[in-house]
Amino acid sequence: MKSELDSSGFPTNGRIAAIDFGSVRIGVAICDPDRILASPYEVHSAIDWQQDGEYYRNLIKAERVVAFVVGLPIHLDGGESEKSAQCRDFARWLAQETGRRVQLFDERFTTADASNRMAVAGYTRNKKKKRIDAVAALVLLESFIEACRYRGKIAGESALDRPAENEGLD
Repeated sequence: MKSELDSSGFPTNGRIAAIDFGSVRIGVAICDPDRILASPYEVHSAIDWQQDGEYYRNLIKAERVVAFVVGLPIHLDGGESEKSAQCRDFARWLAQETGRRVQLFDERFTTADASNRMAVAGYTRNKKKKRIDAVAALVLLESFIEACRYRGKIAGESALDRPAENEGLD
């Protein structure tokens, strides 16, 4: 199945991988090609993420991923933090490393929602710690898919829309 693109160049069909980027762990979730169901995929180490291009290229091949969504931490007042800048750097790197479109999407409350879902499901504290980032990525992906349906267009912003903070400095 060939993926079609919207006016921004983001694929309108095919599997999307959502990334909940953290300084220790990276949660990954993936949806089906029709973007109806999403599932937690795995938790991957964030240590030396700049050296992990092969991991993401293998993920693309194994799961037929056409695009990525990376959670962007935003304060309640809409402001951004140092963590937001790190997520933007990661998303830009991911786009360049994989050649896939990467969309940044507001991740407010995804970890809290994931924690609530896991508590209701009866996860033990130890199992919850191992899986929380993948479930947070699932919440992010579900929110992104729903926002796209509601708006009738791709939600969020491209990882390549803004230059890097240190780009262009001498």
